[in-house]
Parts: sequence; structure tokens; C-alpha cells
Amino acid sequence: MANAPSEGATGTKPVAGAGVAPPVEARERASFRDWVERLLPFASVVALFVALSILSPYFLTVQNLSSVARQSAVITVMSLGMTLVMISGGIDLSVGSVMAFAGICGTMMLALHWPLGAALIGATLAGALWGLLNSGLITLLGVSPFIATLGTMGAARGLTLVMTNGMPVVNLPASFGWLGDGNLARVVPVPLAILLVLAALTGFILKYTRLGRYAYAIGSNVEAARYAGIPVRRYLAAIYVFAGALTGFAGMIEGSRLMTGQPTAGQGYELNVIAAVVIGGASLSGGEGTVSGAIAGAFLMGLISNGSNLLGVSPFWQQVLIGGVIVLAVAVDELRKRRHGR
Repeated sequence: MANAPSEGATGTKPVAGAGVAPPVEARERASFRDWVERLLPFASVVALFVALSILSPYFLTVQNLSSVARQSAVITVMSLGMTLVMISGGIDLSVGSVMAFAGICGTMMLALHWPLGAALIGATLAGALWGLLNSGLITLLGVSPFIATLGTMGAARGLTLVMTNGMPVVNLPASFGWLGDGNLARVVPVPLAILLVLAALTGFILKYTRLGRYAYAIGSNVEAARYAGIPVRRYLAAIYVFAGALTGFAGMIEGSRLMTGQPTAGQGYELNVIAAVVIGGASLSGGEGTVSGAIAGAFLMGLISNGSNLLGVSPFWQQVLIGGVIVLAVAVDELRKRRHGR
């Protein structure tokens, strides 16, 4: 008499709950989790938007929403550059100080009656040079990105204070205010329009150029990227220069909003920028990140700040809240890496 087929043999149904789930089901569950994680930053923005609309009668006013867009634009522009840096496995703690330095350079040029276009180029180049210095410290001297940019953060802030003797740059032309407070077609804030253009440019770089593809490759495994023939130093330099240039341009938007060149501008901005990028789905280990996620993260930070002001939350508690958001975002990133076995 033939032996009965054993449990789990071919052609028999496995006992419910026994053994490992079929690969197709496992893939479906993993795909669903990834889909939820990608949508989470956007869902958070929508949820906070709805909550603030209910809690404050002043939130859904044209003036307030325009203010949120203008305030968030500076952090978001900086977050675009930080996205490339973090995708490549790096980090840049100097963005707040570099923004102030570039803003001072640009506003000083305006105070000396240089054209606005020339001042914008000067500020952008100033930020790009700091990015080049950061990349040189990292790729040529082998300094870790954290330590290298921590050093340039202090150096850039110190030089800014030396250049101005700690005093703001004033007597700027009235036309400069258009960059930060102007509107296109009387509706769209100029900083928001600039942000959309820069976001499209950054998205194009990430998706359609070697710089974007190599940034992901370097961040995923830098040694494998080297063995594949990728000139890592060259592309890391391009990434940090691009991030520095965007930070320099953001410095001029900030200066336009304030109508002064403030040597103390941007203090603490590095935390907001890093938090925005991590909330948007980028990994501190590199190899992950999107432009849309960074924008969602930056606007979430902007809504938290704006909502706290409208609801009368103390600025001190706002710092505690932002710190908690950063820790939560990093914890979620770490859990995601463990689940994926990275």
C-alpha cells in the first residue's frame, strides 16, 4: 500500500499558519508597506493641514497661506540640495551658516549698487564654494561628512560675523523685496515659483542624469560604486557644490524677506533641513530619497511652525517639538532599515 504524501509535499495544501508565507504574499506585503511609507509624509501634511484648519480660524486665510509658502520656501530650497547629499550617503551641517554667509555676500553687493542679477550669482557662487570645500575635506582628506561640515559650519558663521562686525547689512534697494515678498500674476508667491523651478531641476537631475544615478549608487555602496568605475570624488564634489549653490540662493530669498543681510540668519536651519529630508523618506545611511518627499517634509515642518504660532505655542516648546519629530523620523528610518536587513 502506497505511503500517504507527507504534509507540505507537492500537490498538497500547506497547513494554515505552518511554515513561511509564500514568496508572492511576502512580496505583496512588503510592497504594501513600502507604498504606505512613501505616502506617509504626504498624508501627514494633509492631516496637519486639516487639523489646523479646524483649530484656527486664521489658518485658511490667503495672507497666512502665502506666509507659509514664503517661509517654507527657504527651508525647502535647501532641502533639495540636502536630498542629493543624503542620497549619496553624506550630510551637511553647514547649510545654516553657509546660507547666512551667502546672503551677506549678496546683500553687500546690492548695498554697493551691484545689479540684482549679479548679486544673486555672487551669493550662489559663494554657497557653491563652501560646497566645494566640504567635498574636498571629505574626498581628499578623508574627513567624515559629519565632522567636515561641522567644522565649516563654525568657519562660515565666524567669517560672516567678521565680514559684518556682527552688524546687519541695510539700505538695500526696494526692488530686492520682490524676490521674497513679490507675487507672479498677483497670486503665486515668487519664492514658491522659484521653488517649483528648482524642484523640477533637482528631480530631472535625480531621474535622468548620471549625477542622480551615481548619487544613489554611491549612497547604497560606495566601494561597489568605485569597482563599477564611477569617479566617486568627482561626483561627490558635484553633489556638494550643487547643494551649496542652492543654499546660497536660499540665502538671498531669506535676505529679501527680511530686507536686510543678517549675519545671524539661519541659526538652527540645519536641523530643520535634515528633519525635512528624513521625514520625506531619505535614509541617513544613503541610497534613498526623493524630491517630492523632501518638499512634503519641509512643508510639514513649516506647518508645524505656523500652526504653533497661530495656536500660541511657546517658541521654546516648538524647539522641543521639532527635536521630537527629528528623533521619530530617524527611529522610523532605523526600523525600516532593520526590516529590510540593511
